[in-house]
Amino acid sequence: MTDLPPSTFTVLGASGYIGSRLVAHLRAQGHTVWAPPRGDAEVFTRPLGHVIYCVGLTADFRTRPFDTVDAHVGLLAEVLRRAQFDSLLYLSSTRVYMGAASTHEDAPLSVLPGDPSYLYNLTKLTGESLCHACGRLGVRVARLSNVVGPGMDAASGNLVADLLRQARQGHIVLRSDPQSAKDYVHVDDLLDGLPRIALAGRASVYNVASGVQITHRQWLEWLASTHAATFALTEPAPWQGFAPIDVTRLRDEFAWKPRRILVDGEAW
Repeated sequence: MTDLPPSTFTVLGASGYIGSRLVAHLRAQGHTVWAPPRGDAEVFTRPLGHVIYCVGLTADFRTRPFDTVDAHVGLLAEVLRRAQFDSLLYLSSTRVYMGAASTHEDAPLSVLPGDPSYLYNLTKLTGESLCHACGRLGVRVARLSNVVGPGMDAASGNLVADLLRQARQGHIVLRSDPQSAKDYVHVDDLLDGLPRIALAGRASVYNVASGVQITHRQWLEWLASTHAATFALTEPAPWQGFAPIDVTRLRDEFAWKPRRILVDGEAW
């Protein structure tokens, strides 16, 4: 991937895991970055340049349904309606492919509104739909896979972050089926890819993922090895898994070559 020209970015949601690292990464690359605090009315009165919308809830969306709607839809609607920007990249999730027959960006999606666990998917998809329907130029969507890397917060509900916390304490208990599998993308690959999509993406939606499944057993064994920890499995344990994520669009357009996390990644 080639270097990007110096640009002006506004990162909304800069206090979170992705947003805070994105601000530091962009500044290190020579870009001008504004990271307004939550509720800053200046968002609607000054030119924002290229907006990356990182506002969102993860593990606590079930207990905070109204905050989830506000974060994924409400604030986004106001930004799309009122803000001055050159482009906007909305961070969605590959979780929206639950129940879908394909994980290509243009595939039909399935939702179950009566299931509270689908609130996350529905609000993300509403945010995506707003992006497509708003009539503003340069508005794109990035559907992120499970993001992992140094500094993960175990309280976020991230499986790998919780296993890492346990590994540092010397013993890991896996409470899901070890053959469960998901796609994971390293945070450093994400930080490199998002501004490229924001500045030069030709499509309206991109999957930002590795395209490779990692089982829970692989995570368990890798973390136990890198931290000299023991581990145990619970029986029986629920299976958790998603279909492999299609990264053809990102690979073809940006020569996307994400790292092999358990091979190329450092111990955290």
